[in-house]
Amino acid sequence: MDQWWRPEVHEGRRAGLMARNRIRQAIGGWLAARDFVEVDPAALQVSPGNEAHLHGFATTAIGNDGAGRGMYLHTSPEFAMKKLLAAGEQRIAAFTHVWRNRERGALHSPEFTMLEWYRVGEDYTVLMEDVAAFARLAAEASGAGVLRFRDRSCDPALPFERVSVAEAFADHAGIDLLATIRADGTTDAPALRAAMEAAGMKAAPDDTWSDMLSRVLVERVEPHLGHGRLTVLDRYPAAEAALARRCPDDPRVAERFEVYACGVELANGFGELTDPAEQRRRFEAEMDEKARVYGERYPLDEEFLAALALMPAASGIAMGFDRLVMLATGAPSIDHILWTPVAG
Repeated sequence: MDQWWRPEVHEGRRAGLMARNRIRQAIGGWLAARDFVEVDPAALQVSPGNEAHLHGFATTAIGNDGAGRGMYLHTSPEFAMKKLLAAGEQRIAAFTHVWRNRERGALHSPEFTMLEWYRVGEDYTVLMEDVAAFARLAAEASGAGVLRFRDRSCDPALPFERVSVAEAFADHAGIDLLATIRADGTTDAPALRAAMEAAGMKAAPDDTWSDMLSRVLVERVEPHLGHGRLTVLDRYPAAEAALARRCPDDPRVAERFEVYACGVELANGFGELTDPAEQRRRFEAEMDEKARVYGERYPLDEEFLAALALMPAASGIAMGFDRLVMLATGAPSIDHILWTPVAG
């Protein structure tokens, strides 16, 4: 946002910023009342995360001996927080700044606030109720009562809609997604390409199954989600859930969901994977894809993989706090509700 520091510009933004503070306090009180411990994970990590299409900010840490070591600002506090679960914490939450490169727009800031929380020994579906509660708190604290983005609105007081990714693809794109996934969870790109063509969509010749899935999701599915009430998009394909357990009734899909309001993604939750060997395999596959597409790869956090062997069964979720505030205040973009927007 240009010259946000000018008094006349700040005056126009201040009501949204004060609502941001009230929303933060309301959610913090909700967490404290349910025995969540707020933690403060370090932002500087040996790996920013190991998903193919997430891009970190790299830096160099200089030791006392003058030697440099490559480090990254985290894209999520996930690795650090799961180490705390391995150490014995049961319910933890963090409001923390995270950094993601190659992301800037009305819904994206390169630096933003993420609310991430974990529940040991609890099913991932409980997290869906948590997000709904936070959306209600935000709408109440802002004074608006509803969430808004442009011409769309969502009443978080209404029961949320819960649909699987496969159901959403069938309803909004006319595609049988599970028919493009083999019994072992591997994917069939030619089958999805044919299904897209039958649905009147085009795919680039070099598009992978994942590329095509994203295209259908963005163009045909997401615009229909979270209108009038929250939508929980559940049971993601296992190939798109590198950090989640597979569903016990169908290994083609995983315990991963996303929550949408007004067509905007708010949160991404998991029944957490705790098998370090399987996690390593998935990370390596993600980094192979990153190297293929972007010509780079990030190191694995070996301490995280070691800690995973000690981590108990848990569910965890990350929510874009700035997006929630933006929707609760009806702001046109994230920059309007950041106290100090990133320059550029």
